[in-house]
Amino acid sequence: MPEVTEGVFPADVIARLERSVTLVDRVPLDDFDDPRAKQTLAETEILVTAWGCPPIDAAVLDAAPRLRAVVHAAGSIKRHVGDEVFIRGIAVSSAAEANARPVAEYTVAMCVLAAKRAFSLARSYARGERTHDYSAEKAPSLDGATTGVIGASRTGRQVIGMLAAHRTRVLVHDPFLSADDARELGVESVGLDELCRRSDVITVHAPETPETRHMIDDRRMSLMADGAVLINTARGSLVDTEALIRHCGAGRIDAVLDVTDPEPLPSGHPLLTLPNVLVTPHLAGAHGREVRRLGEYAVAEVERFLGGLPLRGLVTADQLTRIA
Repeated sequence: MPEVTEGVFPADVIARLERSVTLVDRVPLDDFDDPRAKQTLAETEILVTAWGCPPIDAAVLDAAPRLRAVVHAAGSIKRHVGDEVFIRGIAVSSAAEANARPVAEYTVAMCVLAAKRAFSLARSYARGERTHDYSAEKAPSLDGATTGVIGASRTGRQVIGMLAAHRTRVLVHDPFLSADDARELGVESVGLDELCRRSDVITVHAPETPETRHMIDDRRMSLMADGAVLINTARGSLVDTEALIRHCGAGRIDAVLDVTDPEPLPSGHPLLTLPNVLVTPHLAGAHGREVRRLGEYAVAEVERFLGGLPLRGLVTADQLTRIA
């Protein structure tokens, strides 16, 4: 995707990169079998990748005998980096931390607005309904509410940090979160069922794995209190779409979805028409001017690698099964 790559690596970011390395011809992102790509790989010591990168398999690695590091200027890396890369001792870094910031900002904004019923009330207002009950029960807000965060991932932790500015109690479910980490984050670590029962707003930041598919299913939606809000910026498969249609269609819960299953939703899909559901087109992550953050992060990682410093976005083989 050249148009995206140019946003990630504008001229000044490329210039900064060239102060540290000799930049050879850019590899076509969609085809490592291209003869020019093979020639480039033969010279490559650090491979900087972005969206659309094909899998870096054994054949690619054989063509790149000098490769020492893969630096991904985007979030998810597990679709193109597998075990073979780690077996060969190649360092791997992802700019997921940089991409997490806009996702967290989107999430907290949606937490605030959804808790105030801003989306459904805006639709009512557009229909000419001008009256609104401002009592505490009829006009809820994040202030004094309980927010449940599913997944203490990079994004989840940034969400937790931003929520500190709001007077909301934060519950977290993450099987990998230690008691010490929970105390340091200032959150209460709970089981997923308990989180669903106690939370006014639930936001999903878990990875897509076989274990997390439909982790928010009909049973867990039934545990949610009437009026609860479900926000998903992770992966659509984590939420059972058919169950969500039923619960939102009954008016029991509201939803804000930046990811869906399937994605995109077909025209006329119920989730696109329900008044208490807001669907956005996978825009929470870095977009527009934000994408240069990813390039800047990747270049900084190259500088750290060459300087013998620890990589901020280091990815290890054991993390592949539990990262987005």
